[in-house]
Amino acid sequence: MKMSAYNLFAALAVLVSLVFFSCRSGKEEVSVQSTHADSVIFDAGAVKDYARMMQLVDSFELKGEISSMDANRWRGVAYYRQGQYRSSEFYYKKVLACEIHNDQDLLCYVKAARRLSELLLVKRDYEGSLQVALPAVAKMRETGFGSDIDFAILLNNIGCCQLNLGRGEEAQESFYTARQHYINRWTTDTTSRGFQEAVIGTVYTSQAYTNTHRFGESLYWIDRTEMLLGKYREMPDARLEYFDEYQARIEIMRAVALQGLDSVEKASQAYQRFLQTAFAKTNAGRVHATDYLLAARRYKEAADNFRFLDQMLLDAGVDMTLDNIQLYLLPKVRANVGALRRDSVVELSMELCNALDSAIIQNKNDDTAELATIYDTQHKEAMIAQQQADLTKQRFTTTAVALGLLLLFLLIYTIHRRKSMRRLAAAHEKLKIAYDRLEETTAQKERIESELRIARDIQMSMVPSTFPDYPGLDIYGSMTPAKEVGGDLYGYVLVEDKLYLCIGDVSGKGVPASLFMSQTTRLFHTLAATLMMPSEIATRMNAALSENNEQGMFVTMFIGLINLKSGRMDYCNCGHNPPVAGAGKDVYLLTMEPNAPIGLWPDLEFVGEHVDDIRNCPFFFYTDGLSEAENTEHQQFGEAYMMELLSNGNFGSAKRVVEFMKEKVEAYRNGAEPNDDLTMLCLKLDK
Repeated sequence: MKMSAYNLFAALAVLVSLVFFSCRSGKEEVSVQSTHADSVIFDAGAVKDYARMMQLVDSFELKGEISSMDANRWRGVAYYRQGQYRSSEFYYKKVLACEIHNDQDLLCYVKAARRLSELLLVKRDYEGSLQVALPAVAKMRETGFGSDIDFAILLNNIGCCQLNLGRGEEAQESFYTARQHYINRWTTDTTSRGFQEAVIGTVYTSQAYTNTHRFGESLYWIDRTEMLLGKYREMPDARLEYFDEYQARIEIMRAVALQGLDSVEKASQAYQRFLQTAFAKTNAGRVHATDYLLAARRYKEAADNFRFLDQMLLDAGVDMTLDNIQLYLLPKVRANVGALRRDSVVELSMELCNALDSAIIQNKNDDTAELATIYDTQHKEAMIAQQQADLTKQRFTTTAVALGLLLLFLLIYTIHRRKSMRRLAAAHEKLKIAYDRLEETTAQKERIESELRIARDIQMSMVPSTFPDYPGLDIYGSMTPAKEVGGDLYGYVLVEDKLYLCIGDVSGKGVPASLFMSQTTRLFHTLAATLMMPSEIATRMNAALSENNEQGMFVTMFIGLINLKSGRMDYCNCGHNPPVAGAGKDVYLLTMEPNAPIGLWPDLEFVGEHVDDIRNCPFFFYTDGLSEAENTEHQQFGEAYMMELLSNGNFGSAKRVVEFMKEKVEAYRNGAEPNDDLTMLCLKLDK
């Protein structure tokens, strides 16, 4: 059996495990340092607003609220969650290069080492992964620092690397030690998480033995995986949707291992059990089955199953990189060659050539992007160093001036004591001049405040205060700037029975944000009047706002188009908070595509979505001025409290919903100044 078939499964297993661990470790990421800065950064990542996440990291690092080590770890997290693994690897390596001074630094180091070793293992850099994981495990043992799951994952990574480098005995010891840490984990955890993590770890171990043709040892770990899956199934909080897929993966691994041991009949039986699962009937399951079919030389069936490969890759959003060409296209070619399908082989050869050409170009683009990341990092580090130098220089200058003034005062006082009255008179004159200047400054301040009030009135006139009168439609919105002017917006355009609506939040606050807001509002009204779809409106707005955007400003937006007769809502979410749908106990956050905010990068194509019928299903839209509103103790209002209020209320009208939530925010602040603009929009459409 050739390695390409095995590597296909290995890549899928790695992706599954990374997704699980990423979801599971979200709270671990934020618990590294329980500060307001880390909480704000984590919340931005939780809603997939990675541009804001990076902006916050840069800002907090410049202010000194997080260390350089923490900042680079957060950058690694942001790039990792966006699938930009090379940039993520670069920042995790910077974390590991820092000196460790305290427990906070050590925990940051362990988390970065764990994720970096996984990244290097997936790209088959086994030596590089060991050079990261081994020192991390040694440091944890030396200091007594680190959780069982940290030990288990790092040791599992070490075992996989050792096995692929031909160091079988060392690998076996690493796997058994990792297993003991998994046991410690689930015996001390009252939830199902420990068993879930152990299932993923043993799948990883089983596949490592299968990849290296050590089929007997692979069967041992496959049986252990099935046992752990059974224990996981018994837990009350287990996620039932994973059982079928994992049972299917276990049967395919068993079939491949048995085929490798020439137990042909037992391998076929395992494959038949796989076919009885629901996962076997999915596109991913059919492609997954080719591991066994190629091993059993059942080339015709494998070639038939590979017909579902393109749709599987499209569903998963997988790009055809050089690694993925080896993982996906080469086994497909081998299956068609074995099935003697010459026309298909010729067609696949052309597809392979085109894919290779695109992958080589993409690889060069990735190199360019990585260099840009390195340059950007060096620029940020230079800014921080310059700021620290300026602060030091400023303190030194202030101290020197103060000492100089004190010495001068003592000298003058000693020598010219008799002339004190004259100096007092001169000082009185200077005080009078200063007072006159203060009056002038006060007058200028009053003029500025007057102009800002006028600007506020102009801005408020750009958001609607009246709403369309349409049978069955109830809509109401409100915007409250945190300062005299703000960057939030909402609006609508009604064309016959089609209602366009939007809500947005411009980065930053004050006058710059208000100017960007006014330009955004104008573009929305202009484009909506042409009856474009929301995704096309977002794409056109992005092209216009990203042009000559030297300040790097952007706006998160939700753009919707509602057919008031049928109730269908087409929408495009551009990095904005997900709206709340439903009423009473049935409220939920709408699941949406993670489009980027508008204005950051040109040439983006935004993805649109739709809901078939929103009639009798209220929608509540808001900006993060609601969920991130703070009280006097800097505690945030939060999404959970918002959902609780909406689920328990019986409001009647859209206006009452908005006014009720505004009252709750004011009560929650308890006198604290608003930290962000507050904008809300509620819509109800009756059948």
